[in-house]
Amino acid sequence: MRSIFTLLAAIVAVTLHAGAAQAYIGPGVASGALAAVVGLLGAIFLALFAVIYYPIKRMMKRRRAVSGGPGTDPSK
Repeated sequence: MRSIFTLLAAIVAVTLHAGAAQAYIGPGVASGALAAVVGLLGAIFLALFAVIYYPIKRMMKRRRAVSGGPGTDPSK
C-alpha cells in the first residue's frame, strides 16, 4: 500500500512540475485572441440585454397606450 502511495505521489509531482514553455505568442495572435474573447463576452451581454429589455419595452408601450400618455397616437 505504501509503495502505491509513493508511486502516485511521484506521478502527481512529475505531472504538476511546471517547466519552461518555450513558446511565443506574437502580438497579432494575442490581439486576435483578445478580440475574440471581447466579442464573445459582448455577444453574451447583448443577448441578455435583449431578452430583458424588449419585454419591458413592450409592456411600457402597452401601458402608455392604455393610459393615453404623451407620445401615443390613438388612431394607431
